[in-house]
Amino acid sequence: MSPILSPRRWDIFCQVIDNFGDIGVCWRLAADLGARGHQVRLFIDDASALWWMAPHGGAGVTVLPWPAQVPEGGPGEVIIEAFGCEIPETFLAAMADRHRADANSILWINLEYLSAESYVERCHRLPSPLMSGPAAGLTRWFFYPGFTVRTGGLLREPDLPERQAAFDRKAWRARQGLGEQDTACMLFCYEPKAFEPVFADTRSSAQWLVTPGRAAAAVRAALLPAHPDNVRFLPPRSQREFDELLWACDLNFVRGEDSLVRALWAGQPFVWQIYPQHDDAHHDKLHAFLDWMQAPQSLRDMHAAWNELPGAPKPPHIDTAILAEWRASACSARDRLLAQNDLLTQMLGFVLEKS
Repeated sequence: MSPILSPRRWDIFCQVIDNFGDIGVCWRLAADLGARGHQVRLFIDDASALWWMAPHGGAGVTVLPWPAQVPEGGPGEVIIEAFGCEIPETFLAAMADRHRADANSILWINLEYLSAESYVERCHRLPSPLMSGPAAGLTRWFFYPGFTVRTGGLLREPDLPERQAAFDRKAWRARQGLGEQDTACMLFCYEPKAFEPVFADTRSSAQWLVTPGRAAAAVRAALLPAHPDNVRFLPPRSQREFDELLWACDLNFVRGEDSLVRALWAGQPFVWQIYPQHDDAHHDKLHAFLDWMQAPQSLRDMHAAWNELPGAPKPPHIDTAILAEWRASACSARDRLLAQNDLLTQMLGFVLEKS
C-alpha cells in the first residue's frame, strides 16, 4: 500500500547520457508520480526521446529545459537529482534560501544508479550534509534502487501486473506475423561482438525483432548485403508499447537500466548488456546481479559472452530447453521482487518520514 502523502510539488533533474536509460527511468518516475496525484516538473537537457517514448505526455508532468535560472514559483518541495547530475548553482541557492525560511519545506534526494553490489544496502538512505557552496545548510539524501528489501526497490507502476495479465500475447504476435511456435528474439543493444555468432546459431530457428538506433545499425552492418526474412526492423515504441514487446517475445536482449527492470517484470528469458565503464567496474556489477538472480551457468555464460568479459566462453546454443531454464530463473527473480515495495512507494514513505 502506498503511504498516504498529500500531493507535493516535485522537481526532477535529468541529464541525458545514454538517451534512453536516464530519460527512461526519469520519465517513468515522473509519470508514476503524476498518476498518483503529484505535480512534477522534469528538467532535462535533451528531451528529444520523449516524442516517441511518451508521445501523449503524462498527467501532472511538465517537461522543461535545463534551467538557466530558477523558474517561477521557486523550487519544488521535493528535489530529485537523478544519477548524480549537477543541479545549477542558482537553483541550489534558491533551495538553500527556502530551507533557511522553513527547514521542513524542502527535501533533496539523489537518486542513484541501479546495482546489486553490497554497497547499495550500506549507502541507501544515507545523508550528505552540505557545509559550503550555494547549497550550504542543506542535506542531500542518497536513495539507491536495488533488488533486496534493504534497498529502494525498482520502479513498478501500481497497475503493471493488471496490464500484463490483460495483455493478449497471441493476438499481438499474430499482428507481427509470428506464430505461437516461433521463437521471437527482441534485440535492444549496443554493438556486442557476440551478436553475429548468436544470430548465426539461431538463423533458421528464430525471428528477430530489432529496435531502432544502435541495435538496428549493428544488425544491418552484420547482415549486409543479405536481408533475411526472419529479421524485422521495428519503429520507435512508447514505453508502454515497449513493455508489450518484452511480454510478447521469447527472449529479450536488453541494455542499460530501464530496459533491464522492464525485462525483469516481463518474466521472460533475457540477456542484459550492461553499460560499459572504462575501468571495467561494470564486470563486478554484472556478476553481482547474476549472483542475486541465482542465474544458471548457461545464463552466466551467455552474459559473459554478450558483455565480452575476460575469458568468456562461446555463447551457449539457444534451444527450447535452455529458454525454459532461463525463463524459470527470470520468473523466480520477478516473484522475489513482487514481494517487495516498488521504488516510488518507498520514496513516498521516505518523504513522509522526513517531512
